[in-house]
Amino acid sequence: MLVHLLKSKIHRATVTAASVDYEGSLTIAEDLIEQAGLLPFERILCSNLANGARWETYVIQGPRDSGTIELNGAVAHLGKPGDRITIMAFTEVDVAAAAHWKPRVIVLGPGNRIALQRGQ
Repeated sequence: MLVHLLKSKIHRATVTAASVDYEGSLTIAEDLIEQAGLLPFERILCSNLANGARWETYVIQGPRDSGTIELNGAVAHLGKPGDRITIMAFTEVDVAAAAHWKPRVIVLGPGNRIALQRGQ
């Protein structure tokens, strides 16, 4: 049997831009994608700590070391620059392995730089 568990999480990401006129997605700086264990075009669930909004979208790769976290398309209506969001991805894990599963989590600080990193 498989269970759905948290695979990757970027916590306290600060939105740097919001563009309604862009194809829907979330642009994330390439280095943050790698450190969180995400993939370009991977399905993600996001939540906005400022207003409680939650949405699903996918990852678009932004410039490395830029700190970019950009809301694109209709999602741009769910937040604004300066809002802090949580970005999550999930995976299926065999129930036998679930007890020892550790997601990869990064917590961001000022400038969307990594302040803490846990997991794989």
